[in-house]
Amino acid sequence: MTSQHATTGPTTVDNKAVDRKALDAAGELLRALSAPIRIAIVLQLLGGGRCVHELVGALSVPQPLISQHLRVLKSAGVVHGERSGREVVYSLVDDHLAHIVTDAITHATEENQS
Repeated sequence: MTSQHATTGPTTVDNKAVDRKALDAAGELLRALSAPIRIAIVLQLLGGGRCVHELVGALSVPQPLISQHLRVLKSAGVVHGERSGREVVYSLVDDHLAHIVTDAITHATEENQS
């Protein structure tokens, strides 16, 4: 669901103007990261590449569900897959995404301690 509201003034990040296209892309990225299982997948990938069966074992989630969430993360540009023999090894596209997730976890745990 995309908001149709116009911003009230120039939106900036690090003193650089941010256009609507960038805001929409950021929203799509955050939507891709919004499911708890996807956050858990990203946290697993912080330690390096993993194939589907490793994620299934680590997260105790059925393989079809892991594959479905990996497709969402892949289409959003969060992870990429590289074939290794019969398996695909998934890894994070870059560290920025890891920071988003770890900062959100840190924030959530700080709120729970108050």
